[in-house]
Amino acid sequence: MFPGLCSVVIDPPSEHYYENKLFDLSDPKLNRDDSLLPFHRAYSSLQEQGIPVNTVDFLLQGKLKAESNQYFSLGMLANISVLETRKDVELKGFLIMEPPVVAPEIYDALPDLTTRFEGVYIHNTIGDGYSLAGVDQSRLRKLYWPQPYLGVIDRYWSNANRLNRVAVINGNHKPRIRNGELYSKRIEAMAALARLGAVDLYGTGWNKWWTRRSLWLPYWLNRSALMSINRGACTSKYETLSRYRFCLCFENMQMTGYVTEKIFDCLYAGTIPLYLGAPDIASLIPSEAYIDCRKFTSWDEMWHELNGMSENQINAIREAGRTFLGSEEYLKYYNSLPEIMCQTATAT
Repeated sequence: MFPGLCSVVIDPPSEHYYENKLFDLSDPKLNRDDSLLPFHRAYSSLQEQGIPVNTVDFLLQGKLKAESNQYFSLGMLANISVLETRKDVELKGFLIMEPPVVAPEIYDALPDLTTRFEGVYIHNTIGDGYSLAGVDQSRLRKLYWPQPYLGVIDRYWSNANRLNRVAVINGNHKPRIRNGELYSKRIEAMAALARLGAVDLYGTGWNKWWTRRSLWLPYWLNRSALMSINRGACTSKYETLSRYRFCLCFENMQMTGYVTEKIFDCLYAGTIPLYLGAPDIASLIPSEAYIDCRKFTSWDEMWHELNGMSENQINAIREAGRTFLGSEEYLKYYNSLPEIMCQTATAT
């Protein structure tokens, strides 16, 4: 397949995306809420340049015959040692999407990754939340979380019939390490808002008290409150968000530059994000487009302010979010994957 050509090979975050399903928009489960659009855009951009793109299984099975297979890993470590010995493979980019509280093994491997890969893409390059000991910092690159849409999703953003309540869309998990984690802070906020009758929780695993993800103190101290607000899973996060004025939008960790899809999901649907996460969030997303939870001394104080907001105040925040999604500043998120893969591939 493709003899004599440069090829791009992507190692997806799960084998479920093998057989090029990472780029397939027709699978409603894997492409839930159009989550695969950034990968499809990168795929299409490279194909337009005459550069074939495949998931790593094709390479491992010997189905790619290109002279140079340029390899990008989306956080997968398992295949690196096998592929780096092959003369037809170049280790081009390693993308770290998860924070240390979720994938500490990746951050432990950073010294080795920055030796093997031309570029390691990470939320911040200054060592906030992880150690720079032994890391070749010249190979660290700032990662902007890839986003699917240009602008708001009109059919959701325009919904005016919204509950004056707070939505939460998160599965039940616990951090693998504790330093900097916001899982417990999210539970604390939900429990406080539950006592005020102001919050609805959507996501899986919250009622499974016997599972390992529930075996930690914050869950058990607040289990009764969590069960009282549990509304089960949601089919579409955008549709669910569009029914609420506010959304509790906490990252999994407080870390410089770590801004994920959570706040963007709210902006797409016209729901006001109640944000806690990256300490530098105001330098990444305009402060007019969300409410920074750090300014409140209690969750009661936050809800009192939210509950007293006028329609003009609410609409001003929503409009600021829509303006940002149509701005030049937003493009670094929208174009993140195509720029990493296309520019790196064509540079060879």
